[in-house]
Amino acid sequence: MSAHSRRWLVLALLAALLLLSLPAKYGKAETHLPERMESPYFFVQSDDPEVDRLPLKSTRVDVRVVGVIADVTVTQQYKNEGTRALEARYVFPGSTRAAVYAMTVRLAERVLTAQIREKQKARAEYDAAKREGKTAALLEQHRPNVFEMNVANILPGEEVNVELRYTELLVPTDAQYQFVFPTVVGPRYNGSPATGSGTNEKWISTPYLRQGQLPDARFDLTVDLVTPIHVQTVSSPSHEIELKSVSATETRVGLAMTGKNENNRDFVLDYRLAGERIESGILLSRATPESGRENFFLAMVEPPRAVATGQIVPREYIFIVDISGSMHGFPLETAKTLLADLVGNLRSSDSFNVMLFAGSSRMLAPQSVPATRANINQAIRILREQVGGGSTEIVPALIKALSLPRDPDRARTFVVVTDGYVSVESRIFELIRRNLANANLFAFGIGSAVNRHLMEGMARAGQGDPFIVLDPSKAADASERFRRMIDAPVLTHLKARFEGLDVYDVEPLAVPDVFAQRPIVLFGKWRGAATGRLVLEGRAADGPFRATLDVDSRHVSEQNGALRYLWARHRIATLTDQEALDGAGSERAAILDLGLRYNLLTQYTSFVAVDRLARNVAPAAAASVDQPSPLPQGVSNLAVGAAVPSTPEPAVWWLLVVAGIGILFGLRPGAAAEVRHERRR
Repeated sequence: MSAHSRRWLVLALLAALLLLSLPAKYGKAETHLPERMESPYFFVQSDDPEVDRLPLKSTRVDVRVVGVIADVTVTQQYKNEGTRALEARYVFPGSTRAAVYAMTVRLAERVLTAQIREKQKARAEYDAAKREGKTAALLEQHRPNVFEMNVANILPGEEVNVELRYTELLVPTDAQYQFVFPTVVGPRYNGSPATGSGTNEKWISTPYLRQGQLPDARFDLTVDLVTPIHVQTVSSPSHEIELKSVSATETRVGLAMTGKNENNRDFVLDYRLAGERIESGILLSRATPESGRENFFLAMVEPPRAVATGQIVPREYIFIVDISGSMHGFPLETAKTLLADLVGNLRSSDSFNVMLFAGSSRMLAPQSVPATRANINQAIRILREQVGGGSTEIVPALIKALSLPRDPDRARTFVVVTDGYVSVESRIFELIRRNLANANLFAFGIGSAVNRHLMEGMARAGQGDPFIVLDPSKAADASERFRRMIDAPVLTHLKARFEGLDVYDVEPLAVPDVFAQRPIVLFGKWRGAATGRLVLEGRAADGPFRATLDVDSRHVSEQNGALRYLWARHRIATLTDQEALDGAGSERAAILDLGLRYNLLTQYTSFVAVDRLARNVAPAAAASVDQPSPLPQGVSNLAVGAAVPSTPEPAVWWLLVVAGIGILFGLRPGAAAEVRHERRR
């Protein structure tokens, strides 16, 4: 080959490699983005000894579960080990069911009790205190499961402890109870507003440690289970735990001393009580001077067991699978295991299709195909070829999938498989509600710290159920439970009425169909005498269903004070769902009123605590730092826009270019190295 031909060949190869690498190299930014988008970034430790870039020193979680109600205290300890005053900003997760009702701040011997305020007013009060040199703390909600803490004017050497308190209801499934404490917010894709995939919210721009790097901040967690009957089994699929029997009715659960701060994944605790029944019952709380003039109730009714159906309607399944960068590695491998089981066990009478989406989407076939062995094998083969990369354009994918023509003779079911690391939850919920028609939608969250708000919200909007799959070993269990639910709802056409007890403001307004072996839950308020009964009627797979719960004064207890928070939290969730359908702000007044009246953190209310003393004499010189979070366990650097593993880093590309130039123009290898050295300098 002539020298001229060789030069052109090398130039063509370099150009082809460069063009092929660009979409992968830029990871999540492969679509056309505006000039400025808020997005996660990797944390870089500063060499400035004056500023402590890691002010969060520890998080302690104390949980007390009494019956079906968990009361949780989270203590975050901040300490400034630098020489300049600072403001700490920390984005952290919470339970999707949490009713956050209190915050206190401890400064040495002083205790500041936070006040609930309208969100903008709380921010203004906090900013004013920061300017005046006062220590202040602000807690805001960005999502029902994403919070942000700001602590201003932490002086050098000073320690600040912020204590949050929340309560949540633990609803058993298949007689198994589960408590989840999320520890890390996964990095959110905040892409193109042109496709409805971005919100450009500032909180999304938060720093992350690189894959596998754990934070120095200590993490401790203790759960006290107080149960009316003996605890049969206790286990954690996420962490190593240690058990201690405190009494016949109390078990203490703590994290095992592994020497690691394992706050890079959700803490999950599973337990069963003696016997296989879900205890039906009713709890009543009476008004106190602190709770106002309202009485509250909570009713839980065990549904019947599922029975085999005589005739199963043929179904069409549309599997919508996320193969974006954040799914690379462990999450996608888990998804492959799950999908192989779901698709591989379809009935011959079913039909199905598979959509894969990242920056764009593609279908297995233009329309659903019969569940033949050949079609199933082809789908599984295509799934196994995926490696994960690119952005998470879930909105266009859902629009396309929901608009697919359907077979009127088949019951349609959508199955969405994703980690949920997006910022457009409300847009997704609206899409599902407006376009689902008579189908169901089930959400499978894959990974160690998935966006549970998205998973639960999609399932709620799709009249389905959410599933969280932590690792491949749990995939078979999840797919088996899904098949049991799909075959036949346990209860349909449910109606609830109260006889004798005067109730009002009952939640939910309409009782949904029951798929799993999960109790029916009703919240509400009552007045008058604590007497009467609840009657629940519906249709089970084997005929009519009727259950009753008697109500009397023995069900009234001062320990049921959390019911007011749980009722208000459920009403806020209902209004938030409606707001997602009607448009932003449509239920703002009602949600704001509930937050202020019941002292709850919401999307329109915040907690703010301000010290009365101005101790920082130079507040303008204080540094602001963003506390970094670890990447969730199993999530790769691709989730924060890093290059895919096969893509050379910029320095490597420069070597390739220089080498190519050397070949083109006859430079000796040493000359190419000299050119590279000159550029580095």
